[in-house]
Amino acid sequence: MAEYICVLNKDTLIIKPSKKSPLFLRTIVLLFAMVCGVYICTICIKQISSVTKMNIQVIGSPSPDTNIGTQQEPQIPILHYPKPQTFSRGECTQNPVRFFVILSMQRSGSGWFETLLNSHINVSSNGEIFSAIERRKNISTIIQTLEKVYNLDFFTSASKNECSAAVGFKWMLNQGLIEHHEEIVEYFKHRGISAIFLFRRNLLRRMVSVLANSYDRYAKLLNGTHKSHVHSQQEATTLSSYKPVINSTSLITDLREVGSAAVKALEYFNSTRHIVLYYEDLVTNRTKLKDVQEFLGIPRMKLTSRQVKIHKGPLSDIVENWNDVNKTLSGTEYESFLRSDY
Repeated sequence: MAEYICVLNKDTLIIKPSKKSPLFLRTIVLLFAMVCGVYICTICIKQISSVTKMNIQVIGSPSPDTNIGTQQEPQIPILHYPKPQTFSRGECTQNPVRFFVILSMQRSGSGWFETLLNSHINVSSNGEIFSAIERRKNISTIIQTLEKVYNLDFFTSASKNECSAAVGFKWMLNQGLIEHHEEIVEYFKHRGISAIFLFRRNLLRRMVSVLANSYDRYAKLLNGTHKSHVHSQQEATTLSSYKPVINSTSLITDLREVGSAAVKALEYFNSTRHIVLYYEDLVTNRTKLKDVQEFLGIPRMKLTSRQVKIHKGPLSDIVENWNDVNKTLSGTEYESFLRSDY
């Protein structure tokens, strides 16, 4: 580095270094800042990348319940901690509650299925609450009713209130559900409500049950009382003594319309967390009830019902105009309905 010598006198010799260029110092500082900036950016990019990977793994992780049906939503039910306005949950305040709804059609086994669920010590299924027209006259009254149910402020004989682990009700497709399906789907997804679809494969037997139940509303065969469900074999025998007449002319069209309604409901609610059950499977394979309990996330128990099936045996012994019905459905896609037991 260049230096110069300054002689003050004969005894003093001072050596002074040359002044550094300001441009050189600025260049050094700029290079140092650039290096630090590159290093910091590299660290930040690595952290963002690792967080993104972690989030993708969480969102896309498989559910432990993937063996139950084909679902769009995660299989683990959302846990809720409702705070009812009409009573205190007491020591059960910290016990989580799962919300569910049974979506079905009349005379498809939903009443029997609901009694099975209610035999569970921790389940409250509150019946067909939207059979009351005033509760479903518009979407506002529907949402108000739903809020009351899932806040545990809707009381029925099935309500277990304080320590319920799963709360719901049954909703027929023709009770405002399809009419307001868009708003209801959003409500289900927002509130974390699990849907249990329950259908009947044999639509012909369902039709027999519908016609017989409709007849008894006016005939009142049980000592002047109408009952949709019975608890003794004697009552079942009395009700099954009536043999309905089926309109064979519109039969295929009627069966097709009912089947289409079920398909449409599944399409509308496909984005919700749901499971699809069939009455025939529940009757012949009680392990399906274990799947339901797993779906709801509740402890497994043996579920029982006091209800007695009304129409048993071959349809030829139940339908008044059996020959017409048999002739109409033979050779069609509905021929199997003529022979199945349930």
